[in-house]
Amino acid sequence: MDSVLQFISDLFSSPQILLGLIVLIGLLAQKKPAHEVIRGTIKAVLGFVILGAGAGVLVGSLDYFGQLFQEAFNVQGVVPNNEAIVSLALVDYATATAAIMVIGMAANILIARFSNLKFIFLTGHHTLYMAALISVVLTVAGLDGFVLYIIGGMALGLTMVIFPAIAHPTMKKITGNDEIGFGHFSSITYWLSGEVGKLVGKGSKSTEEMEFPKSLSFLRDSSVSISLTMLAMYLIVTIAAGPDFVLNTLGIGDNYIVFALIQSLTFAAGVYIVLAGVRMVISEIVPAFKGWADKIVPGAKPALDCPIVFPYAPNAVLIGFLSSFVGGIAGMALLLIFKDTSVFDGIVILPGVIPHFFVGATAGVFGNATGGRRGAVIGSFINGVVITFLPLLLMPVLGDLGFANTTFSDADFIGSGIVLGLFAGWGKWAVSGLVIVLFSLPFIQAILSKKKAA
Repeated sequence: MDSVLQFISDLFSSPQILLGLIVLIGLLAQKKPAHEVIRGTIKAVLGFVILGAGAGVLVGSLDYFGQLFQEAFNVQGVVPNNEAIVSLALVDYATATAAIMVIGMAANILIARFSNLKFIFLTGHHTLYMAALISVVLTVAGLDGFVLYIIGGMALGLTMVIFPAIAHPTMKKITGNDEIGFGHFSSITYWLSGEVGKLVGKGSKSTEEMEFPKSLSFLRDSSVSISLTMLAMYLIVTIAAGPDFVLNTLGIGDNYIVFALIQSLTFAAGVYIVLAGVRMVISEIVPAFKGWADKIVPGAKPALDCPIVFPYAPNAVLIGFLSSFVGGIAGMALLLIFKDTSVFDGIVILPGVIPHFFVGATAGVFGNATGGRRGAVIGSFINGVVITFLPLLLMPVLGDLGFANTTFSDADFIGSGIVLGLFAGWGKWAVSGLVIVLFSLPFIQAILSKKKAA
């Protein structure tokens, strides 16, 4: 049984396979010719493979940057990282996580079919991460066995439609249509960035309308501007860390200045690959999903991973990353100032470069959609501050389980964990009751809407 659940978990946590299955079923439901089914399925999977490859290039480059940053500025502390904490959780909670993930995906389809929350969450790895978080918190509450799986699956299914719904109004502004949902578990800060954009962005032009003197027109090419910006950042941290750290600790044989140049270009190449993969995925998933909407879940929208918004505002991607990272540094500085007081229990949250890129860049796109350049800068800066302080609230929930040296990095994980953890502190029936009531609400609301319309 455990091996079957693990196989299912591995299968559906792979975004390539999950997306391929969705496209395959969608095209078959539309009775497309065999050659279109094969072509569409393969291209969708290939697009996600390309996207994943680009993300891998980015993560590798950002990992070097993070190590250089810590060495250059001599700071140590907790670096929030989803992958790190999930790997710890799966040591003891793999079976529960797999079962909750499978039931949660079924619950997602059920809610989308019979309520007004018409989103199918397709970001497989984030589904796995949320399932792991839920399994840990509910186990601590005293749930186990079949009850744990059902309550956990219901909770997961709820997150898979509620958070895309939170992001969707701004998502429609970004894409200019209502065809694609947003499936990345940091929707709280993306929504916040969009709201900040509304407040501060009146009259502010879009980041994509930036004017350059003729002599600087080459900066209109996002690949060039990203390369030069990252080169400046890499040179600062590399020179501050020193050549010995690059050679002996990182094990890089290149001259440390050459290393900084190569890494800045590698980062830009990663962004370019991600954008190419996103465009390919969009071109296949939208037509294929019509089959799901027409035959299986009428009106459903695919909720896709955060890079899906990058092509709509490439300048905002870079601005968002930089502003969020500065926000993270500002938050870290406050934690260092109050480190010796009881306010934050001596915990310092370091700015994780990877979450600040993916989450910060996306926050920049959301802020730009509602408030132009000012929205992108200020919205993503606030995102950086928020994702620095929010993990402090979740760490006590996870600390009892031996996870105190790491925590989740994205706001939706933290928000869900805090709410479930609060009710879990009151006992298993309190948290079970909460999940059952919340799970019922979308169906009750849909029934009331139908009666009102009649």
